[in-house]
Amino acid sequence: MTHSQLTQIIDQLGYKGLKEAYQRQSEDINYSTMSFEERLYQLLDAQEIFLKNKRIAMNHRLSKIKDKQAALDAIDYRVDRRIDKAQIQSLSQLNFIHSNQNIIITGCTGTGKSYLAQALANRAIYDGFRVYYVRTPSLLEEIKISRSDGTYTNLLKKYSRFQLLILDDFGIAPMVDNDATNLFEIIEDRTKLYNYYFTASSL
Repeated sequence: MTHSQLTQIIDQLGYKGLKEAYQRQSEDINYSTMSFEERLYQLLDAQEIFLKNKRIAMNHRLSKIKDKQAALDAIDYRVDRRIDKAQIQSLSQLNFIHSNQNIIITGCTGTGKSYLAQALANRAIYDGFRVYYVRTPSLLEEIKISRSDGTYTNLLKKYSRFQLLILDDFGIAPMVDNDATNLFEIIEDRTKLYNYYFTASSL
């Protein structure tokens, strides 16, 4: 089988990551010194990395996270900010997700609550979790609209798909009408599936 024939088969299978690795192997003479098993491993590993990066990109797009560059490594731990570095490092392990725990971030406006929430969310996406970011006022308005146009059940299904839900700007304005009940139903519905969510609060 020729190089072009093999490349054509790889294209038909849609193995883009593997194809790129195969082309590198074909162009680099150093690969000729490697065993068949080593070369095959590198091809399969390249395809796995390609698929992982593709999933991360898709999950980032679906997450609606505003700051996709927010990173835990960039957090400012100056003393006056009163951020417990050990606690952040513990949260970065994402055990709160595996343990079905809720996280509430509180503090004055402008202290970086949203950034921290999104930094943890970006880490969760990298680790394969499905994440969604929404401002609480926007969520409440979305619920009201869905109830009026008969799409509320679909809305519940939408939010149940995400393993980590970030409710930003929670508590910045008084709840009116049925806001508390509507928010409770979203949380309760998710509790049946995951029993955890993530909240960034402004006080």
